[in-house]
Amino acid sequence: MSYPLFGLEGRLALITGSSQGIGFALAKGLAAHGAAVVINGRDKSKVDTAVAELKALGFSVHGSSFDVTDLSAVKKGVGTIETEIGAIDILVNNAGMQFRAPLEDFPDDKWQQLLQTNISSVFYAGQSVATHMIKRGRGKIINIASVQSELARPSIAPYTATKGAVRNLTRGMCTDWARYGLQVNAIAPGYFKTPLNQALIDNPDFSSWLEKRTPAGRWGNVEELVGAAVFLASDASSFVNGQVIHIDGGITASL
Repeated sequence: MSYPLFGLEGRLALITGSSQGIGFALAKGLAAHGAAVVINGRDKSKVDTAVAELKALGFSVHGSSFDVTDLSAVKKGVGTIETEIGAIDILVNNAGMQFRAPLEDFPDDKWQQLLQTNISSVFYAGQSVATHMIKRGRGKIINIASVQSELARPSIAPYTATKGAVRNLTRGMCTDWARYGLQVNAIAPGYFKTPLNQALIDNPDFSSWLEKRTPAGRWGNVEELVGAAVFLASDASSFVNGQVIHIDGGITASL
């Protein structure tokens, strides 16, 4: 049985920062629903490993190693994909980083790195890909926000600032580009089992607190983000624009 509204056959998806964690899970999920996917990351060896893993499953997958915090590299990388692989129908802006420190002692170099990785990369990749999408009159952009787009916790104020910016950049992209046939939305994950959160996963006090704080009573598994990504990447969301979908086990809904 097929579901044409949710089918991604014949479409090409670029997922930034997708050699591991959430990005890899989304690449695998989109591929399983018919899309050809482009794995991206700065570390070519990690990209090659991820590509090989997905190819072994029979998926159509390519690798493209470039630094999404470097505008010239992004433009060149996107141009190469468009020329040598195919038109990018779906962009998932997933690349991101975290660094924890008391705000009064937060190092400037980490502040700058967070800005470049979590915000500038979304702007650079979004603008570079949208330039091609606008000419075609269609395209899907999915930005990865966070529950920290709405909430804050001690030691991660700069991260919350960057993810709040991703939320509003999503709305801004929609406002500018919807008229050209693009749908731009965001997924805001809660606390998921990823390499980015490994220190928290390994902390029994934090895990206990999180399980009590989250109505679902547990950490999320990255595979649980795939359904929303498929929805936002497919024709099923043709009139959904500028929205942020929280996938968080209810943590933003409950005090």
